[in-house]
Amino acid sequence: MPKSKRDKKISLTKTAKKGLQSKQKLIEEFRKCVDTYRHLFVFSVANMRNNKLKDIRTAWKHSRFFFGKNKVMGIALGKGETDEYKDNLHKVSKYLRGEVGVLFTNKTKDEVQEYFDHFKEMDYARSGNLAQMDTTLDEGPLEQFPHSMEPQLRQLGLPTALKKGVVTLLKEHDVCKEGDVLTPEQARILKLFGVEMAEFKVQIKCMWNSETGEFEKIAGEVEPMQDDDEDDKEDAE
Repeated sequence: MPKSKRDKKISLTKTAKKGLQSKQKLIEEFRKCVDTYRHLFVFSVANMRNNKLKDIRTAWKHSRFFFGKNKVMGIALGKGETDEYKDNLHKVSKYLRGEVGVLFTNKTKDEVQEYFDHFKEMDYARSGNLAQMDTTLDEGPLEQFPHSMEPQLRQLGLPTALKKGVVTLLKEHDVCKEGDVLTPEQARILKLFGVEMAEFKVQIKCMWNSETGEFEKIAGEVEPMQDDDEDDKEDAE
């Protein structure tokens, strides 16, 4: 009987070596960008959506983005004056906390800020997000839903029933109040009814000029260090 592929043993030393090589490659690529591009920007993302970030990358093909692996990028830049790759890059490292990314570009500070100040798109809120407004559903037929969805709506907590084959809300229902921390059920209901409450936006936090070595704080404060900071995130180049 042939051996199952599932029984294949993997050497932990090999996987550790592969992970180390991957990190070393990222450090080399990151430093190459430091040497190549005129400006480095650290940006934070509110209501992260991969498809939105992909749109930005497409629009900025002339530049280079890194998102995730903050600790590795911090090593590439240097954590202090004694080990920084170039002058003042250790100041940039302090901003590599939480949901942030790095943009390498030859565009000016004004061009970068103008683009990101205007790039704001609405999307559906997720569980854990704050409700941005009161949302109430009126009593009556919900003709946008097929009859087969009625049990699902009822399971989400909506007072629904079928009346002559039409999904009907039996009474007015408050989905959420402004400031509520949304539950998975509330977030699902808002999406089903097409209510968008999450704004995807990017904020530039700081910049570094490769020609002068100057660091400039633009907005926001340094986030506190987190123990689980993006070790489980995938590097997005």
